[in-house]
Amino acid sequence: MAKKLATQASKIIEDLVHNEAKRKNIPTVEHQSVMQHHEQAPVKVTYPRGGKGLGEEKAQRNRDLDPQLVWRGKDQQDWSDLVVNAPPLYIQEKVKPKVLIDDLRQISEAATPPAMDDLFGDFNGLPEGADRTEFYQHEGHWQNRMILGDSLQVMASLAEREGLRAKVQCIYFDPPYGIKFNSNFQWSTSSRDVKDGNAGHITREPEQVKAFRDTWRDGIHSYLTYLRDRLMVARDLLTESGSIFVQIGDENMHRVRAVMDEVFGEENFCATITFAKNSGATDDLLSSPNDYLLWFARDKTAAKFRRVFQGKIAGEGVAERYKRVRLPDGSRRQMTDAEITGQTELPPGAEVYTEQGTYSAGYRPNTSVPFSYQSRTYDIGKNKNWKTHLEGMRRLGMADRLIPLPGLVYYERRLSDFPVSSFTTLWLDTQDRLSKRYVVETVPKVVERCILMTTDPGDLVLDPTCGSGTTAYVAEQWGRRWITIDTSRVALALARARIMGARYPYYLLADSREGQQKEADITRSVPSSRPTYGNIAHGFVYERVPHITLKSIANDAEIDVIWDEFQTLLVPLREQLNKALGKQWQEWEIPREADAKWSDAAKKLHADWWKQRIARQKEIDASIAAKAEFEYLYDKPYEDKKRVRVAGPFTVESLSPHRVLGVNEDDELVDGAAEDRADYGQDFTSMILSNLKTAGVQQKNKDDKIEFSAMEPWPGEGYVVAVGTYLEGDKPKRAGIFVGPEFGTVSRADLVDAAREAGDAGFDVLIACAFNYDAPASEFSKLGRITVLKARMNADLHMAEDLKNTGKGNLFVIFGEPDVDVLDTKGNSIRKYDGKRDIIEVPVGEELVVQIRGVDVFDPSTGEVRSDDPDDIACWFLDTDYNEESFFVRHAYFLGANDPYKALKTTLKAEIDADAWATLHSDTSRPFPKPSTGRFAVKVINHLGDEVMKVFKVN
Repeated sequence: MAKKLATQASKIIEDLVHNEAKRKNIPTVEHQSVMQHHEQAPVKVTYPRGGKGLGEEKAQRNRDLDPQLVWRGKDQQDWSDLVVNAPPLYIQEKVKPKVLIDDLRQISEAATPPAMDDLFGDFNGLPEGADRTEFYQHEGHWQNRMILGDSLQVMASLAEREGLRAKVQCIYFDPPYGIKFNSNFQWSTSSRDVKDGNAGHITREPEQVKAFRDTWRDGIHSYLTYLRDRLMVARDLLTESGSIFVQIGDENMHRVRAVMDEVFGEENFCATITFAKNSGATDDLLSSPNDYLLWFARDKTAAKFRRVFQGKIAGEGVAERYKRVRLPDGSRRQMTDAEITGQTELPPGAEVYTEQGTYSAGYRPNTSVPFSYQSRTYDIGKNKNWKTHLEGMRRLGMADRLIPLPGLVYYERRLSDFPVSSFTTLWLDTQDRLSKRYVVETVPKVVERCILMTTDPGDLVLDPTCGSGTTAYVAEQWGRRWITIDTSRVALALARARIMGARYPYYLLADSREGQQKEADITRSVPSSRPTYGNIAHGFVYERVPHITLKSIANDAEIDVIWDEFQTLLVPLREQLNKALGKQWQEWEIPREADAKWSDAAKKLHADWWKQRIARQKEIDASIAAKAEFEYLYDKPYEDKKRVRVAGPFTVESLSPHRVLGVNEDDELVDGAAEDRADYGQDFTSMILSNLKTAGVQQKNKDDKIEFSAMEPWPGEGYVVAVGTYLEGDKPKRAGIFVGPEFGTVSRADLVDAAREAGDAGFDVLIACAFNYDAPASEFSKLGRITVLKARMNADLHMAEDLKNTGKGNLFVIFGEPDVDVLDTKGNSIRKYDGKRDIIEVPVGEELVVQIRGVDVFDPSTGEVRSDDPDDIACWFLDTDYNEESFFVRHAYFLGANDPYKALKTTLKAEIDADAWATLHSDTSRPFPKPSTGRFAVKVINHLGDEVMKVFKVN
């Protein structure tokens, strides 16, 4: 449903809300600590391996199904089912782009009280009386979703925990094209310059490092296993009428096709689509200017398919033979070269056509007979038959659609009869010269065409490889619900900004009063009186084109009526003309131009006859058009130019693995506390502790490093795994060491429990070592007397010899916090937060302003510590009324070079002034009132996708 802002401005800003769709109530990051233990633990989901038809073949490969693709380790994998751990998903942010634009509009219209809805008041939409902490028990409003994590686990979680099994209509999967690493991943939002062999450009994100070290450890064999596992889980999500498109290059296209044959069944193969890309890789032989889409259906016999068309161009492509023209007076001629190339326009009312045969091969008793037309008889013999019955052939003649030539009569097939043609499997119009946001960004037109062909508005689209968010962007434009997943924080940072600043045309909803009126105008009928609810699932009001065929003309009985009516006028006029000129002309013999030697009376009779002749043709053509079928142009909905649309509500989510579980090399979660000392988890922990003792911990001050004189294992199965001894001045101190998971995120709840354990053990400080912390964890720095130091581990610890060793010893660096100042509206500091005070006192009635001065971060690509200034921040968000349950993005500021709101600025330049737009690119927030909750939260994201969050209490 479209929800609008009541305002007097010329442009109405709207978004689309899927009121009929629901989603399960899942926890936010803030709710993680109150979840039941069984809710936090991953659920094991089992998928039978061996492919379609191989479910029982566990002991050995079924050779009866040869030929089939076999790779190293596949037979052993098929001995057991695929077991995927499905951990819960946690909401990190709730975003409603319309609220951000409404806020800017309020600034531009400061004198006018804003008439806006309760910002995020209707975001969740849980049933009245429902407990928000009863997760997975209730359904609320649908919001689109952007999820950080391994697509295998995320898809399994969506299916098993949230009931999305068999609910997805279309999946667009753009996996890595091969086994090269860097070409598929981007290391920063500020640079697309990624080179294989440049160690400084290797991504340091744990999820993607895992993909490089583990997933591709066996080359193409691991790649095929990676694909098959994800395709199996994706198939489980598809509805019976659903489709999946896999984008792939020529290097592995043949292998991926074989894997998809196995997973989906070769009988469900729909097409291999070849599409042009912006640049073709050049090798020693031929360049490759195209990529491929492998299209499979869950069930081809039930697949949803909406035909998408492209316009025909006379003399080109499928319309190459359309090189003749019929003029308004009925005369015909060959088109000139200038007319074919478009250098010269055709006369008004002219119709381009081609001559088409009127017969088919084979004998039929009723149509393999002679046919008479314009005093000629055409006998096609016994091995051919007319394409329609004799009555239909006669009507074609009445409609002036037959062209008599010696020996045979042809059909006049006009370009306007069906001015479009269906797309084939070759798409040559998919090159896009616009600048990319992401190193492997897909052209929107490719994704758009796939979605339009296989979904309707309101359907759910999923992309397991988000990248820059092209699938989400396109799905949002066309009114589809979407879920997009990626292992890269850089990718999601780009995608989030892209969706937040997106501008879309406002398409007329079929389920609206405006849509009903437009439909009535098109069909020349009375508008429907049915109540409207703005349900997007009813679709848009689309443009349409006629589909006139030889058959539809032949069966149009109204042609007989029109013919007989005009014969009462034309026959007497022809007889009088013949009498005046002494001729015996039949209708088709009367010349178009009158001879100058004719008498004035003959000229008048001639002009009157042609006037009625042309009028008859117009009425017959109108009847043909009215009786013809038509085709919807699903890519051309009618647009309301008075409105502009922004993206609907969406959430940013992530996987947060259970604290005692790590991930092994087979993508399986393992319980480190329950395994032997020599197990996977203990090996990782031992390696970390060994490096920690040697390298120490680099603190914020580059000259201040914690160096350990001793490092001993700590007994027990809790969070603290070791005790380290170091000197603080001349005094020895004991630090409890907490090591986070090798592939995953440490949460605030983990730090709280670990700090409590360290306090009970009598330690002086807790040092947490992790590759990644969730945003709420970044604000936790002390529990009672226990200081908590959060050290980010260098990704070199993942990779050993696979990544460069920095040689600087900065393997463990204290994770920085945002440097924030709180100001009043005059720019005076109310009280700068120094990390010790947790309450900011604000005078009554005073508004607040937040200024970001930077973030102290560890640059993973260089191994150096630096204090970033605001220019190194990609974006920062404010929740000006933080309720400790959800982070709502109420203010958004983008400090990078890319401006996500560029398109909206152009469209809304009359509604929102330049000064208001300028506030979006600032390190200083717009003023906001004292929060009713007594808290506001600041979240900062750098170009590497790292997030830190700080919550401030306001007195």
